[in-house]
Amino acid sequence: MNVLVTGGAGYVGSHVAVELLAAGHDVTVLDDLSNSRPETLAAVRRVAHREIGFREGDIRDGALLDALFEDAEFHAVAHFAARKAVAESVADPLRYYDNNVLGTARLLERMAHHGVKTIVFSSSATVYGEPRTMPITEDCPTAPVNPYGRSKLMGEQMLQDVRAADPEWRVSILRYFNPIGAHPSGELGECPVGAPENLVPFIAQVATGKRERLEVFGNDYPTPDGTCIRDYIHVVDLARAHVKALDFLAAGPRLAVHNLGTGRGYSVLEVVRAFEQACGRSLPRRFAPRRPGDIPVSYASPARAKADLDWAARHDLPRMCEDHWRWQSRDGRRRAARSSATTGGYGARRLKEV
Repeated sequence: MNVLVTGGAGYVGSHVAVELLAAGHDVTVLDDLSNSRPETLAAVRRVAHREIGFREGDIRDGALLDALFEDAEFHAVAHFAARKAVAESVADPLRYYDNNVLGTARLLERMAHHGVKTIVFSSSATVYGEPRTMPITEDCPTAPVNPYGRSKLMGEQMLQDVRAADPEWRVSILRYFNPIGAHPSGELGECPVGAPENLVPFIAQVATGKRERLEVFGNDYPTPDGTCIRDYIHVVDLARAHVKALDFLAAGPRLAVHNLGTGRGYSVLEVVRAFEQACGRSLPRRFAPRRPGDIPVSYASPARAKADLDWAARHDLPRMCEDHWRWQSRDGRRRAARSSATTGGYGARRLKEV
């Protein structure tokens, strides 16, 4: 297939691009580079040993989308272009509804206009809110508790309504749990702009000395060690599931929802200890009060993904931390070895030639 990957210069999108290329698909990335680095796509080329198309721009730009769909015959879209920080969504909800909801609506509108009716949608376990039972199945009620989660659920509801109006659509909704890790080559990984929102990038910055210590929010939860438990999944395992989802949609028009997780939860302190093993040092930390909205335990039932997609996560927590540390340490050396001005100029020129 020829696949348009929106947000493909980001953390998950770039890993999915690699897996799509490895599976023989052609890929064009659309990304506004507001929360990603332009050299990421050069790394995708190196890892995949294939070319990748690129267009810089915003999914809310209908004219740009029309030009993309007119220039190339796309068979499917993998949609990752969204803001994803929970705390930021609480502080600036309209930005999230504008980007995540309006952006998705504009994308679907132009897809329909150009007859492209296959989409894999990047959703999130945040749509479940505070589930009452574990593990979380796809049939659990959805009740998100923050604007980010609500924006993702609105995207899902739009897709459901679009397909109800036109049964020719092929729709895969993938609800991620907690992606961590990096490509085993060390060439691709998560590089948050500003302070990290998620646990492992924050731990990694403590390990490199960029931050003094890790704050663990809450040690009095009803869990074995008092810290929150989450389902962490290797980003490469997550990326493989998107290829499987496209294969699933190739069988015919349908709408499917799948959880992507390992089916096992790890506590915050278990993750810290695994990362300490990976980097070979103890990491300073202190306990802080609970954050509002954090639930004690969350982990997936991935049974439906196994049954429908023939997919299951392969990598355990030590491997996730090892790969993340390899990326973090190599990325730090790369940054130290070059001037940002030279790299920025070269990277921008190189990508626009694609």
